[in-house]
Amino acid sequence: MELIDGNEIASAVIEELSGRVAEFGKNKPCVAFVRVGEDPASVSYVNKKQKTAAKIGIESRLLVFPNSISQEELLENVHQLNDDPEVHGILVQAPLPGHVDDRVIFNNVSPAKDVDGFNAANLGKLCQEDESAFASCTPAGIVELIERKGIETEGKRVVVLGRSLIVGKPAGMLFLRKGNPGNATVTFCHSRTPDLRNHTLQADVLIAAIGRPRFVTEDMVRPGATVIDVGINRIPDETKKSGYRLVGDVDFEKVAPKTSFITPVPGGVGPMTVAMLMANTVKAYERFALTT
Repeated sequence: MELIDGNEIASAVIEELSGRVAEFGKNKPCVAFVRVGEDPASVSYVNKKQKTAAKIGIESRLLVFPNSISQEELLENVHQLNDDPEVHGILVQAPLPGHVDDRVIFNNVSPAKDVDGFNAANLGKLCQEDESAFASCTPAGIVELIERKGIETEGKRVVVLGRSLIVGKPAGMLFLRKGNPGNATVTFCHSRTPDLRNHTLQADVLIAAIGRPRFVTEDMVRPGATVIDVGINRIPDETKKSGYRLVGDVDFEKVAPKTSFITPVPGGVGPMTVAMLMANTVKAYERFALTT
């Protein structure tokens, strides 16, 4: 069993991006973060993204709005960022308040600045294997991990547990595409899939993205499989100052000995999500620079 160290690989990506940004001279990429409310997790995530951007040399703006903001007012601010030539990437931090339709907001972010990869245009381009597509950051991070560890996917079975627009669906599309990593046979599983274990036992690469702590157990994984755990779940732990600890969707201690490769939680996929957001921002800036 070999642990896939997401922190190490994310650091390598960030170092490479820092070198590219340094070559831009005085003009730098700029990403705008839009946060609604003071959800502690959202505050923490955006702060981490801003710190990473600064480390690379990417400029960032933070727009914070109250939970009471109307959908129309939020859209107006998104449109202003779309029209701002000094902003190259836009990220609207989820979750949004219940009265705001997040799909409407994401689809109003300019596809050219949609560094989160949530806009329908980019999802469609991903299905068409259009290289101009911005892939959703977590799936892109999974692919980066697989590629940098030299894990073969051509002709292999990839099983995705989860069908969300943010992780499950785009992850499957990336492994279906012609190329490397890719050319895999992909199976999507979800809450209505019968005999789930029968599918997971066929996986050469198993991607768990369902948000249920330790759902994937030892008897669901075939020997020698690669397991990518996307889940981040809080469970009670009185030994921790916070009163909880983080675990994935995989029962790591029991599953890990059976695998060839496995990601830990934390320190696996999570750091890659931020790194790929930065990669998308640099990509957006380079495209902008070519057209001006």
